[in-house]
Amino acid sequence: MEIVSRNWRCRYGELDLIVRDADVTAFVEVKTRTGLGFGTPAESVTFTKQQRIRRLALLWLSEQQGPWRQIRFDVVSVLLARGYEPEIDHLKAVF
Repeated sequence: MEIVSRNWRCRYGELDLIVRDADVTAFVEVKTRTGLGFGTPAESVTFTKQQRIRRLALLWLSEQQGPWRQIRFDVVSVLLARGYEPEIDHLKAVF
């Protein structure tokens, strides 16, 4: 994977990572938690957050030079529990 952009911002919000994975452009939401009291980091990417990321992705794509053959939406879940090694999960095409 190649990072195309990090922390891309516009007045409507921010995209954490935009990456190229072969012919696929992936929009990656990174969520970090220090415990599971409120669920896993990936569970915090709600339907409302997914909709916002989709709209931001369309804005980003409209500003770039195509062609865009395939896009997908990923989540990277980072769990930083005290006393343990960080747990990192890359969930591809989750919404």
